Amino acid sequence: MTEFTPHIGTDESGKGDFFGPLVIAGVLVDEKNAELFKNLGIKDSKKLTDKKMLTLSVEIKKLAPHSVIMISNTKYNELYANIKNLNKLLAWGHARAIENILNSSTCEYALSDKFGDESLIKSALMKNGRNIKLVQMCKAESDIAVAAASVLARAAFVQKLQSMENAYGIKFQKGCSALVKDVASEFIDKYGKDRLKEVCKTHFKTYNEI
Repeated sequence: MTEFTPHIGTDESGKGDFFGPLVIAGVLVDEKNAELFKNLGIKDSKKLTDKKMLTLSVEIKKLAPHSVIMISNTKYNELYANIKNLNKLLAWGHARAIENILNSSTCEYALSDKFGDESLIKSALMKNGRNIKLVQMCKAESDIAVAAASVLARAAFVQKLQSMENAYGIKFQKGCSALVKDVASEFIDKYGKDRLKEVCKTHFKTYNEI
């Protein structure tokens, strides 16, 4: 598969963040919009500021078929309690993003970052996705479609975190550092420990440590 063969790239955001949702995004890139994306400076979201990602996400949505799957903390904790496997949960999200794009677009390839056995995504795909050639590779963000998906996913994560901050009046830290525990303690003081699961991923060891 060459870079400009039309293909769907998928990526996720929030997997390693204690606070906030899990977001999986997919973007269908062809030769035309791949060139436009490169000119816009689209690359792996880890190399971009939040402000730049939010701006680029608007352009990506204008230029390419896409899908963004956001799993809120309440839903995430519910799904994880049933599945008890993060890779299976990720595979479900990647498969949904691919399926949503294939509902209105035709494509033969999909590419994602490697996070587990690729059979997990394949088995989660439904009718439209069963005929697609799925490729998983390490550091897939070097691919323009996966990079675009990473921008959409992280932008959606950042926007959700901002809306959570507005709703709860608390500045939520990204990642899983000692500062995260301080914020969790602040949240518990304000709302009680039973409501912490509304804003965090409860299977993280940080949850029990708090």
